[in-house]
Amino acid sequence: MSAPKPSFADRARASWGTGGPPDWIVVLADEVDRASQTVVAKRLGYSSSVVSQTLNACYRGDLKSFEAAVRGALMGATLECPVLGEIAKDHCLEEQKIAKAATSGLRMQIARACKTCPHSRQRADK
Repeated sequence: MSAPKPSFADRARASWGTGGPPDWIVVLADEVDRASQTVVAKRLGYSSSVVSQTLNACYRGDLKSFEAAVRGALMGATLECPVLGEIAKDHCLEEQKIAKAATSGLRMQIARACKTCPHSRQRADK
């Protein structure tokens, strides 16, 4: 009989070293243990390989954006959008991914506001 497979939370704790994983990694690991890696990845708008690599402390992509997605979708973190008002952090990231559309006044407002918003991934002065 083989030993039970370690939980994602256990693997994250081992991968993130002596200081332990940040709070959002613990929440992510617990949610993956509760649901599944695929379900959580879909909810966050990322691939399951990004979730796995992040839990194993080896993701080389934009970790700040991934953290914002986790904090928004799984931890209820919000921010103040200059156009939409208070929204979840993951919603902000999704709005930034949507292309500006000249046929939509709201889309144009959001696109203009993102240029100077402190939460924007596309701000010129970052």
